[in-house]
Amino acid sequence: MSNTILAQNNGNWVEITLNRPDRLNSFNDEMHLALRAALETARDTGARCVLITGAGRGFCAGQDLGDRDPSKMQGKPDLSKTVRTFYAPLVNLIRSLDFPVICAVNGVAAGAGANVALACDVVLAAESAKFIQSFSKVGLIPDTGGSWHLPRLLGEARAKGLAFTAQPLKAQQAEDWGLIWKAIPDATLMDEARKMAEQFANGPTLGLGLTKQCIQAAAVDTLEDHLEMEADAMKTCGESDDYAEGVSAFLEKRAPEFKGA
Repeated sequence: MSNTILAQNNGNWVEITLNRPDRLNSFNDEMHLALRAALETARDTGARCVLITGAGRGFCAGQDLGDRDPSKMQGKPDLSKTVRTFYAPLVNLIRSLDFPVICAVNGVAAGAGANVALACDVVLAAESAKFIQSFSKVGLIPDTGGSWHLPRLLGEARAKGLAFTAQPLKAQQAEDWGLIWKAIPDATLMDEARKMAEQFANGPTLGLGLTKQCIQAAAVDTLEDHLEMEADAMKTCGESDDYAEGVSAFLEKRAPEFKGA
């Protein structure tokens, strides 16, 4: 595997670290492919949770603009190719995984880096971290799902304000606005994130995965269609070993031992 990504297997969950700290973990093509491969390997080898974080002082500064510098290219760059080849497949993969994906934002998350974080299921951020929709500084739009996630999480007014101004949003304000789950003291961020990953990985991940899909579908479903989706998901959960174990553990007043099936 490329050294632009570090993957630590912790049994039933995997910790993935973006590892270009000298470039604030900005994306180049190599890191894109390595991250996608690490996520696919986690999925294919039975992981029940993934934790994504960054090496060094930042989480991710977005696209490495040195690789997309028009002055060094023949002809005008086709950035739609970059989106369709790299960023859209990454967001779709994260959203489609049938287990929780946690993001621990350990420092600045700018541009596509901020929006990769928002594509994850639960976002924890160090109190010193900042989220920056930096696209307007270089004449671009918030890609990597940014123009989709921001208005749904924050409303149109705040989404436009962040996108137009590229104003940094501190972690605590991001929590207060509902953009992320929690802002956490820097010193304890990774302990909290790993504890959560362990908790999720040992939880009823069949139900957690279906919960993820239902909540994501709510943005576009009608109520009637969504109630049907809930009914189908409840049938699957009700027939699972996890449900039987959960009920038995509740009635027997003991901790459940979920298997994710």
